[in-house]
Amino acid sequence: METPGRIKIIELFKSATGVVVTVKGWVRSKRGNKQIAFIALNDGSTIHNIQVVVDLNKIPEEQLKTVTTGACLRVTGTLVESLGSGQPVEIQAGEIEVYGTADADTYPLQKKGHTLEFLRDVAHLRPRTNTFGAILRIRHAMAFAIHHYFNEQGFYYIHTPLITASDAEGAGAMFHVTTLDINHPPKNEQGAIDYTQDFFGRETSLTVSGQLEGELCAMALGQIYTFGPTFRAENSNTPRHLAEFWMIEPEMAFYNISDNMDLAEDFIKYLVRYALEHCADDLKFLNDMYDKELLERLQGVCNTGFERLSYTEGVDILLKSGQKFEFPVSWGVDLQSEHERYLVEKHFKRPVILTDYPKQIKAFYMKQNDDGKTVRAMDVLFPKIGEIIGGSQREEDYNKLLARINEDKMEIDSLWWYLDTRRFGSAEHSGFGLGFERLLLFVTGMTNIRDVIPFPRTPKNASF
Repeated sequence: METPGRIKIIELFKSATGVVVTVKGWVRSKRGNKQIAFIALNDGSTIHNIQVVVDLNKIPEEQLKTVTTGACLRVTGTLVESLGSGQPVEIQAGEIEVYGTADADTYPLQKKGHTLEFLRDVAHLRPRTNTFGAILRIRHAMAFAIHHYFNEQGFYYIHTPLITASDAEGAGAMFHVTTLDINHPPKNEQGAIDYTQDFFGRETSLTVSGQLEGELCAMALGQIYTFGPTFRAENSNTPRHLAEFWMIEPEMAFYNISDNMDLAEDFIKYLVRYALEHCADDLKFLNDMYDKELLERLQGVCNTGFERLSYTEGVDILLKSGQKFEFPVSWGVDLQSEHERYLVEKHFKRPVILTDYPKQIKAFYMKQNDDGKTVRAMDVLFPKIGEIIGGSQREEDYNKLLARINEDKMEIDSLWWYLDTRRFGSAEHSGFGLGFERLLLFVTGMTNIRDVIPFPRTPKNASF
């Protein structure tokens, strides 16, 4: 049999029958009897397997002994209409070549129905499962959609540094970057580590955000966005936190807080619509297997205007709700996920944008309101997630920004360049950050953030 070039399985479902095709992929299952064998093959291009029908009178069973779950094959055969239910076409095998075997006694994914917890322990193999194949394809589609959206809106993609000397959030939970001997670091006259002898000549860390550098470019190019990895050294073992994750951060000159909210709502609706349109099969699988309300919830976001109210109004609603929360509510506290989800899921039953937070619980760069107590912050709250976007109008006044930096006891020496943008041609500007994995939690219906990134980095876990 002449061997045609490889065709992806996703294309087979659009192809005419009666032609000879070659597919390559990994065995998901094999079953059969003494006359016939059925091999389910998947190559990662689609959630759907292609069924390979093997006539044991033409291909001896001896040849199939190494065709076990997990093995990698080349199959050449005739594409025909399927006689069984569940798939429109199947392949009548003419040739089978085993590229790589998988020992049935040691391959971890022999059985179906593995828990997500188990699969986190075999993160190097879990992309071969239906669940993680679907998640990774959706992750790709969302990354592509992000770039497409901003390009269509006239934004410029800026690559901000991963190594930084400034803490954008002022939280101090950063990973240090150094070439010094950690067992015997050089000391200065005061007995502190002498970072002047380090690679960069000063103390540096992995970035927690590209926002500050992004602002610099927005004040020259008008509208920019960053999309890259960020790092938080918080010892937080929760289903919502990672030590390494990806952030999308647009920054816009001449935008006020209302413009910022409009962009955030339009942006996230676009992404959800894109997922529904381009990831339909994968979303249906996740809906059927994990979250029966997933598709309905995604459609609801697209078809509903986001509720907008102030933090103060939100706190009043929570105080009057009669709901017993694990964390008590009062004006000035940082709202917890349970508070945010109550507003979204029970009170308004739609996404919510909260604004005008107390300045003490928000970052130094947020524009201060005239009341002296609040800042023009905004958080976009989603069902099942809580906060999915955080942003603000940025403080453009040099003196007010300097006062906040001093108030928070931050190092001015590492932020002189940021202050300079308020001295030379300052203007009203705004921006926000969308945690990519938080977005994926919502779009996929997964409940643990470790299940929407290929190789999660969390406290005590950097195995793969």
